[in-house]
Parts: sequence; structure tokens; C-alpha cells
Amino acid sequence: MIQSLKNYTKEKVLSYLLSMATSSSDESLIKMTHLMEMIPKKDYYKQRIRWIRGLIRDKHPSIEFPRRILRDLHPNQRDKWISNLAINHLLSGTNKRKEWADANGFYPPSTVVISPTMRCNLSCYGCYAGDYKKNLELSLDELDSILLQMKEMGIYFAVISGGEPFYMDGIFEIFKKHSDMAFLVFTHGGLIDEAMVEKLIEVGNVMPSFSLEGYEQETDERRGSGHFAKVMRAMDLLRESGLSFCGSFTHSRKNSHIITNGEYIDMLLSKGVFALWLFSYVPVGRKPEPELMPTPEQRDHLRQSVVGFRAEKPMLFIDFWNDGPMVSGCLAGGRKYFHINANGDIEPCVFCHMAVDNIRRTTLREALASPFFRKIRQEQGDHDNLLRPCMLIDHPEVGREIFASEGAYPTHDGAEEIFTVLAGEMDTYSRAYGKIADAVWETEFADHPKKMKGNTGPQ
Repeated sequence: MIQSLKNYTKEKVLSYLLSMATSSSDESLIKMTHLMEMIPKKDYYKQRIRWIRGLIRDKHPSIEFPRRILRDLHPNQRDKWISNLAINHLLSGTNKRKEWADANGFYPPSTVVISPTMRCNLSCYGCYAGDYKKNLELSLDELDSILLQMKEMGIYFAVISGGEPFYMDGIFEIFKKHSDMAFLVFTHGGLIDEAMVEKLIEVGNVMPSFSLEGYEQETDERRGSGHFAKVMRAMDLLRESGLSFCGSFTHSRKNSHIITNGEYIDMLLSKGVFALWLFSYVPVGRKPEPELMPTPEQRDHLRQSVVGFRAEKPMLFIDFWNDGPMVSGCLAGGRKYFHINANGDIEPCVFCHMAVDNIRRTTLREALASPFFRKIRQEQGDHDNLLRPCMLIDHPEVGREIFASEGAYPTHDGAEEIFTVLAGEMDTYSRAYGKIADAVWETEFADHPKKMKGNTGPQ
């Protein structure tokens, strides 16, 4: 009876939200936050919803992101993002994750990144996944099993990477079968045409994220002649059909001046980009080149630029490394996410190519509970400066220690080089960036909750 009441409440809230979704006014958005606040049990999520309500009242530019979802999206995708991401994953999902944690003794991650195939027609220099064998691919049954295990934990948001995910036969059947989930798909964009747009409209629960290096010159230099034009055309097709999509940018020493320029962000906005994922080049994968890494000064300049963009641009920004203070440090090892590659290896992070478990011989729960992942999560709690969260580039000595322990193996030929051949260069980089980051942490983050509460480990 109690469970029936819970489901009824969730369904009623969802029904009200969808009925209000045709309006993007401040009044409607505020009413929607009050409805959404009824679902989660954890005070943290209730507080975040109240914080969002405050942003709406203050007319903060970031509120243009949910407003665009309500105003601009095709109804099928709009309703799927409200039901699958907002309700199933973020609100009722957090209750399910808490129940799972009470039963299992540790909290599950917020998402899982899955690379179902390594097939790809590009050969981008510096590709983090470039050294996996091209013929690696999960079966549809294996992918289905992963998603079912995720939902048992309360995880209804999956990130699909690769390879090029849209090369996988049957991938849209998976999206249809798991119609209660939200999928973010990192794609090079070259396969998106009118026929695929129709498939995306039909399923509604998939948001592509296009990989770019800058403008035409920078993108084509890395991805091949004419590729930038293909991505721009794909963006046009999606925007004209009312579908949302993201951009993904690999920040390097060569293109730092582009991503930190507001004119580039404005160009992406004009194309219809809803959100921008920012990753720094890490020397893993195809022909690792430490000299491609953004300098410590460029990395901090990107952090400062994103702060400014968030205050001015109607786009959501996710800065994978510099957002450490916002998410309490490193996400890897199952604290907030982990990666399953196309061979089934369960890796701590998409950039950390080592594992002790594989989906073909263990469950996700067993992998999360392994000494390997537990040690990673323990080490994360020992980092005082959340601007330096990463065990590859900020604390490389930790990465080397973990790689040498707990039975870890490299998941492709050469994966160990960041811990061996490049160890000296990683140490030099971490020290140089540490001088900048430590000074910033002491000044700009003097009132961060971690300092107020002491070092209690990542939450």
C-alpha cells in the first residue's frame, strides 16, 4: 500500500509537470520546482531545488537552459527529459540509490559511461580511446544487462561513448527498450542525417554531444578535412527538428585561446548548443603527447573563463577537471561514475585505462565493492585541494600506486605508459599546476564547505 502511494505521488507529480511543460514563464518554472521538491527524500536535493528556484527569481542566465528545454524542444524529447532525467534519475532515482546504499553499505554512482563499440571511421591524433582494438564491441545482451543492473541501483542516466556509438547495430533498439532512461551520446557527428534525426525524435531519450576542437581549421586538422562542416550540418538538422544537443571540447595547448573566447561560445549558442562538456587533453591512448596538455596557466584561465560564461551565457557548462570544488573532487572509481569499455573491462574513469574486473565475470555491484575501487575512493578523500582532483595528472603518484596494487591490469597495449614512461613528465606537470591551484584554493575558495567541515572525504 505504501509503495502504491509512492508511485501514485510520483505519477501525479509527473502528470502535473508535463501539463505545465508548454509554458517557460518564470511562474511556471517556479511552480515546477515546488512540485519537484515533493519527490526526493534527501535534504541535499531539496536544497538544490530551492537554490534553482532562487536562480529563477533572480533571473540568472543559467535558467535559460531549462527554459530552452520547455520552449524549443520537440514534445517527445521534452517529455522524456522531464520524466527520465528529472524525475526517474534525479528525484525518485536518488531515493532508490539511497535505499540501495542502505542495503549494500556504500552509495552507488550517479551515472555510468559505457563504450559499447570501438568502431570509428576517424583517426584523431591524441584520441584517448585510440589504442583500444577497433573490433571490440559489447553484445546487445551485454549492454542490456548493464542498463538493467544500473536501474536496480537507481541509475537512470547513461553516457554512451566509443568509438562512434552510432556505428553499433541495434543501438536504437536499446534506447527504445530502456525508454525510462536518459542517454547522453558522445558522437563525432558525421553519421547524423535526416533518417537518424527521425530515429532520435522517435525515441526522445537521447541527447547527442558533438566533439569539436575549435573552428573549421582546428577541427579538420584533428578529425579530417570537411568534418567541421558535417558537424555544423548535423547541428542544423537537430535544431530545425527541435532536438537538444551538446558540444564537447578537448582543451589542449593548441586551442586554449578558442574555448576561452566568448565569441566561440556565442557561435555554439547560435547553432543551438544546449550544454558544453569541457575536457583537458590527457596523454593516454593514441600516441600520448604531454606537450599537447594545456599549460597550468591555460588550465586555470579556462576555469576563470567558465566562471564568467556561467554568469553571462544561457548554456550549461561542465568543466571535467576544474569543477572539482562543485562535486567534491574526483568522480572516478564509482564515487560518481565509472567506465565500461567495449571489451567489458570496468575502468575507474574513461581516461584511466586499468581494471581488475570485467562485466563478463562479475556484476557491477561486485566491481564497485572491490578493493580496487574502494582504494580509489579512499584516496579521493585524502585530497585537500579540490582543484587538484585527478590521480592521473594532479596526484600521479597515487595513480601509480593504485596501478601497482590490487591486481590491476592495463586494458590495452600501452595503457600503462602514463604511469611508467611518462611518470616524470606527469610529476613535473602536477607540481607546476599545484603552485597555481594551491594559491587559488587558499584565496578564492577560502569559504568552501570542505574547509569549514575539515577533511571528511568525498561525499
